[in-house]
Amino acid sequence: MKILHIIALILLVIGGLNWGLTAFNYNVVEMILGISSTATRAVYVLVALSAIYLAISHKGDCKTCEVSVGQ
Repeated sequence: MKILHIIALILLVIGGLNWGLTAFNYNVVEMILGISSTATRAVYVLVALSAIYLAISHKGDCKTCEVSVGQ
């Protein structure tokens, strides 16, 4: 599961950076893969699935959010 977590995190970072760049009319995913291509859509779907996966599994994976018994 650790490899899945790492892949999801990388995809989420890519998606986040791409969203930040779209604020300046610069979409790296579309530049590389083409506008409205199947590959572009696949990347967007993978980023969305990564976000869902990390949102659901975050509490179990994150050491910072982990609640200890004494707190």
